[in-house]
Amino acid sequence: MFLIVLDGVGMGALPDADRYGDAGANTLLHVAERAGRWSLPVMAAHGLGNLLPMPGVPPSLAPRGARARLAERGAGKDSTTGHWEMMGVTLDRPFPTYPDGFPRELLDRWSQRVQRGWIGNVAASGTEIIARLGERHQKTGDFIVYTSADSVFQVAAHERTVPIEQLYSACRAARELLAGPHAVGRVIARPFEGEPGAYRRTARRRDFSLAPIAPTVLDRLAEAGRRVVTVGKVDDLFAGRGITDAIHTTSNEEGQTVLLDLAKRSGEGLVFANLVDFDTQYGHRNDPVGFARALEGFDAVFGQLVSRLRSDELAWVTADHGNDPTTPGTDHTREYVPLLVAGPRVREGVDMGTRATFADLGATLAEVFSVPAPRTGTSFLAELRA
Repeated sequence: MFLIVLDGVGMGALPDADRYGDAGANTLLHVAERAGRWSLPVMAAHGLGNLLPMPGVPPSLAPRGARARLAERGAGKDSTTGHWEMMGVTLDRPFPTYPDGFPRELLDRWSQRVQRGWIGNVAASGTEIIARLGERHQKTGDFIVYTSADSVFQVAAHERTVPIEQLYSACRAARELLAGPHAVGRVIARPFEGEPGAYRRTARRRDFSLAPIAPTVLDRLAEAGRRVVTVGKVDDLFAGRGITDAIHTTSNEEGQTVLLDLAKRSGEGLVFANLVDFDTQYGHRNDPVGFARALEGFDAVFGQLVSRLRSDELAWVTADHGNDPTTPGTDHTREYVPLLVAGPRVREGVDMGTRATFADLGATLAEVFSVPAPRTGTSFLAELRA
């Protein structure tokens, strides 16, 4: 079973999007409108254009496999919230955010523990803040602390100024302190390199997520002795829980190579992958053309992966939230997400409509692998069977 999350690839504002400032958001449609000449032949053949007609991706007269549109039931629009809901844990309230920075008392406690000062403590773009504060950080050794519209505590440090393991250790300390009312979704290590005026972030980012607040389908799979292999940041989002093998990747390209390699091998269990570049490289940077080229790259890989599926294997493609690169800000967007299902045993042309929660994915996985179902979500396995 391959579950592939295209991070940030939403497909239209949810009914409550205006509460999040996201009325009118539609990541896929707006990317398509600005992509120039482009095509997604494999995903189009699997019904992506039937879910959302858009320039370059027309509806298929005879779509392959199954398709659906998923709504997020829980509160929030970030990766942790989205991935948890996929595995059956739905949040009643979003994680806390800090548009005006974190309480100074909290930062000073953390600073004392890690034996370094801090600078910044603002909501900012990661590339902008290291350009602005990177030289000062290198002179003082103080960590750059910043956040965004998401529930994140981000710590940036130059790899020559702060050894990478010290940065990770400082983030673990922050993760321990950020509990109770300050339990942010993720603490993120943001290493960078280069010289003043030419700083660039490195690929050694690490996410330190809050542990899921209830058992997930991943926990049930692990308890049943099933293999769970994660690709990308998925293991970080679940704080390592319910995962037997974790493969960290630094880009879509690397993640896609890993997926194709895994598809060559025989085996059992779940491969749960996140391809993050759509979000980090293009959505947050308001680059719809780059977003489109990345989708074309994945589409070709998806075609190769589908061609390698064995008779008892499935591949699902979905997303965890939106990140419309055409909006004025750089925040995630509260959107529906697509679901495309491929596999030799999948009934052709099945339209499963709009599902009420991402947790339908976890409920279906639970049935596939014969483990206890989550409290929320409805399995769609019967709808898939040829």
